[in-house]
Amino acid sequence: MWAYIIRRLIYSVPILFGVALVVFALFNLVGGDPAVLLLGKHATAERVAMVRTELGLDRPMVVQFGDYLKQIVTFDFGKSYTTREEISTKILNGLGPTLCLTIPAFFLTAIISLLIALVVSYYRGRMIDRLSIIFFVFLMSMPALAYILFGQYILASKLGWFPISGYGSSWSERAYYLALPVLISVFLNLGSDIRFFRNSIIEEVGQDYVRTARAKGLAEKWVYLKHVLKNSMIPVITYVVIQIPYLVLGSLLLESFFSIPGLGGMTVEAVNNSDFPVLKAMTTVISLLYILTTLLTDVLYRLVDPRMSFGKRG
Repeated sequence: MWAYIIRRLIYSVPILFGVALVVFALFNLVGGDPAVLLLGKHATAERVAMVRTELGLDRPMVVQFGDYLKQIVTFDFGKSYTTREEISTKILNGLGPTLCLTIPAFFLTAIISLLIALVVSYYRGRMIDRLSIIFFVFLMSMPALAYILFGQYILASKLGWFPISGYGSSWSERAYYLALPVLISVFLNLGSDIRFFRNSIIEEVGQDYVRTARAKGLAEKWVYLKHVLKNSMIPVITYVVIQIPYLVLGSLLLESFFSIPGLGGMTVEAVNNSDFPVLKAMTTVISLLYILTTLLTDVLYRLVDPRMSFGKRG
């Protein structure tokens, strides 16, 4: 396993280099002159040239790209154009609030979705299954903004069950302020997750090994728990793990509306201020997460199904 992990990490180096090249080209060649965007179109040429020199934008592109690669390796992305804060520090400070919101929502959604998917697939073709499909499609059709406005206006403002916005300094305060955003995040992803898990489980139900288990007299609930659930884990793991990178930016709207000082709010602020270093750093972090989660997916495959060989993959 360790040899496979090391080999995959080595394969990831050229992938990361390609991603860095594309990101650098988008922000430095296609995105326009950052100095002009910061100063405005009415700035004088002398002022623009001065800012370009201060930001190091007057150097050759090859040198700038080399600096960007060094930033990725050292995780030192320089300073923000607008706040002049260290970007790495901003990311680390925003990571805590983001994870406090997304990790509970992530695990709650995965567990609840899998349990409900098992129940509705067990009663597949019956009324409960058909009604659940309609309900899940309805959940998927509702935009995120509708959930947020409903939660803040009805649940928080009118009923007073939750605070409208805030974050808090202690763990108890954070739990109090994050309860509603976590609840909304769960409902945002519940419909699509349950529908995917249900289809994966039903696909396994029709396999030959399930019919064999039933022919041997194994009870239906044990067929599901011992055989169907285990063998349907591979597509479920793929679906769940691939969502991990979205934990960083997936709560962008929630953080903005509920005043949570996380990475999502930081990214929105960077977009509004044309703060390219922050945007480049966040894009790089998301790319790294995708590479690592792809590796994690393959390792989890091996844990779920020991018959899968690492030597034949990657």
